[in-house]
Amino acid sequence: MKLKPQKEIFAKSLENEYPAEEVLSFFFLLTEAFFKINRLNLALNPELEIDENQVEKLDLALARLKKHEPIQHIIGETEFFGLTFKVDKNVLVPRPETEELIEWILEDFSEEEALKILDIGTGSGCIAISLAKNLPEAKISAIDISEEALKIAAQNSEINKVQLDFIQQDILQLENLKENYEIIVSNPPYVRELEKKEMHRNVLDYEPETALYVKDGNPLIFYEKIMKLAKTALNPGGKLYFEINQYLAEETEKMMQKQGFKTELRKDLFGNFRMLKGEV
Repeated sequence: MKLKPQKEIFAKSLENEYPAEEVLSFFFLLTEAFFKINRLNLALNPELEIDENQVEKLDLALARLKKHEPIQHIIGETEFFGLTFKVDKNVLVPRPETEELIEWILEDFSEEEALKILDIGTGSGCIAISLAKNLPEAKISAIDISEEALKIAAQNSEINKVQLDFIQQDILQLENLKENYEIIVSNPPYVRELEKKEMHRNVLDYEPETALYVKDGNPLIFYEKIMKLAKTALNPGGKLYFEINQYLAEETEKMMQKQGFKTELRKDLFGNFRMLKGEV
């Protein structure tokens, strides 16, 4: 069976669910992941054939896309900061904005430094592992409340050949951090219940609630806790980095200043205040 008609089936089946270019992107992400066939291969060889098993595999993926399951879950992995990360329903799919947070840290520190780094709420491990690949002398620990997320993060550290110390811990229950660090970084839950209406189904239905949402009445609960812990756990000149809720940027920065940090806010590539740094 020729592959090209399958592309038309995809386009027709999903035309009411996603923009046309996104459907095409999905199709070629799947063919590359499943069959090692990319857009150029098909353009150069429009008569390319796939067998019945391959057709069935595409059909199953199509059915999952119709339910708005993330393409990264269907493939089982995603690329982040030039690295491959396994993802599933237990972890957030890493976002491009988070890459900018890592770039900021790498601007501030050199790869020769023997740093101690803590990533709080590590999820897939994308931040900690990306830092480990780029700061080879660093000793990096990563905390998460979810045992299942830590299993994924551990697999990702093996895939990317880095050594990390993984710790299962509810950060809200922690009185103090047992070690001191040059860098503490976190992308904690920050989406308020009232913002759910802005979320797409692929996030609402398939990504872990505990990694995303906070109560409307206390949306900065994780930031406040991490700031208090970091205040005593950062070495002189140490820095605290957050990914933040763009709608609460000013409030988050003021809270950090009140805790005694010198602060800097940064916008992401979409022009939203998405990152915050504090220095003790």
